[in-house]
Amino acid sequence: MLGAIAGDIIGSIYEANPIKTKKFPLFSPHCRFTDDTVLTVAIAKAILEGREYIETVRELGKRYINAGYGGMFLRWLNSPDPRPYNSWGNGSAMRVSPIGFAFDTKDKVFLEAKKSSEITHNHPEAIKGAQAVAYCIYLARKGGGKKEIRQEIAESFGYDLETTVEEIRPSYHFDVSCKGTVPPAIICFLDSDSYEDAVRNAVSLGGDSDTLACITGAISEAYYGSVPHYIISQVKKYLTEELWEIVERFYNEFDLPKIETSLL
Repeated sequence: MLGAIAGDIIGSIYEANPIKTKKFPLFSPHCRFTDDTVLTVAIAKAILEGREYIETVRELGKRYINAGYGGMFLRWLNSPDPRPYNSWGNGSAMRVSPIGFAFDTKDKVFLEAKKSSEITHNHPEAIKGAQAVAYCIYLARKGGGKKEIRQEIAESFGYDLETTVEEIRPSYHFDVSCKGTVPPAIICFLDSDSYEDAVRNAVSLGGDSDTLACITGAISEAYYGSVPHYIISQVKKYLTEELWEIVERFYNEFDLPKIETSLL
């Protein structure tokens, strides 16, 4: 989950100022966590506390109301009668990573990813995107190799994952759809040799940078085993105490690599 949060923070300053290079500073004073982080932590909170996804998403969403939500989500967040609005956007995929880390069967991962998506994003493409990201994380943390992950995701979801970052980058543009975000984000992971390299791939596409890097970062954390300490130490500086505490609880609960807080 820290992989998703770090990707969000790193990509945050390039969403409005897209770049087409992997050479950029990972962090700057202008970086911040966005809605991707808030809603990712909300999904983790729901799992930890045995609550419905809609409850914690609305709870934390309202608490961090200036995190950068889209207009439709904001209306849903403030509605006295919140109902799904058939969105096919990438919001379902950017918040789903805790599910890939927390559940231990493919069927459960698929079911929970669907449930987390359809509270707002009940369009088939959005549900599909959330399930694909969660399944990638599940496969990676269970020891799946890149060849297996590429094949499984392509066969299960019909995504074309045979292109490369270098081939995608020149013509890629800002795209908030699940269909236009999830496959490139997965390719950024598949084309990487480390967590940092994967996130740099995602930002370098020049699209919805925080969400691309959030998704890529989540999968990459699962595959490479952890997020580098020098990145975690920066991430903690950007989060509130509340958000960090939920992250720590999640890592302890699901026996993920220990966060060495004494070194941060």
